[in-house]
Amino acid sequence: QVQLVESGGGLVQAGGSLRLSCVASGRTFSRYTMGWFRHAPGKERVFVASIRWSGGRTSYAESAKGRFTISRDNAKNTVYLQMNSLKPEDTAVYYCAAGAEVLVSSDDIGYDYWGQGTQVTVSS
Repeated sequence: QVQLVESGGGLVQAGGSLRLSCVASGRTFSRYTMGWFRHAPGKERVFVASIRWSGGRTSYAESAKGRFTISRDNAKNTVYLQMNSLKPEDTAVYYCAAGAEVLVSSDDIGYDYWGQGTQVTVSS
């Protein structure tokens, strides 16, 4: 069992930055693929970024490329999402997810565990 707790959300002006953190419980954190997804009002939940446990390979949604960076610290059981140059359309609840056998990291069906989410609001 893995529990995920996100933090770091908040209100920021367009062009600003935020760093989200997700702390995971459990001793096998280093073996999980970690992902960030977001859910905006009236829209479906969508993939933002992911990082594999093996080799640290990362993947990003087109909307996140060049602005967001995902990283992990296995010693701290933590995954981060650094978000720069934020836009109003980035406003959403951001969720951290963990999966032991994620085939397609952008597909939420492969993730076994989810956090409660953290709100990110970007004002124009």
